[in-house]
Amino acid sequence: MTVRPLLVCALLVLAACGPRYIQGTQIPDTNESRAILKVMEQYRVALEARNAKAIQQLVSKTFHDNGGNEDPRDDLTYDNLPQTLPPLFARLDSPRVDFEVRTVDVKRDDVATVIYYWNASWRVPGLLDKTQRTSELEQMVLQKEEGQWRIVSGL
Repeated sequence: MTVRPLLVCALLVLAACGPRYIQGTQIPDTNESRAILKVMEQYRVALEARNAKAIQQLVSKTFHDNGGNEDPRDDLTYDNLPQTLPPLFARLDSPRVDFEVRTVDVKRDDVATVIYYWNASWRVPGLLDKTQRTSELEQMVLQKEEGQWRIVSGL
């Protein structure tokens, strides 16, 4: 009996026990990661459809986003999304959004952080003639509530 077949078998067993990733990513292929990515996709679709109601269904009642500044007047909350998003969406034409999720970090306390790169384009008829574009690295925080992942911040 040679050592080579045993070594090959041992390597195969070790390789089979290694972490599995969602195809094309370095995100561990777990039920939680897949559920979080599903929420991200639902958010993307709702943005493109300019569907404020669908976005509100994805966020936690504790949702709060400060818009990246200190001014509380432009903060988004669960309660003000129905008033804030529709007028904003009404000004946009042909929004297109693409997410490239870089990491999904699920913590033990049912909180997850998602780091993603987003590319967005849209038109603002009557205000700007050219299509507007933005690309940024963003962070979204989600929390599991009653078995569902909900967005806590990062819209």
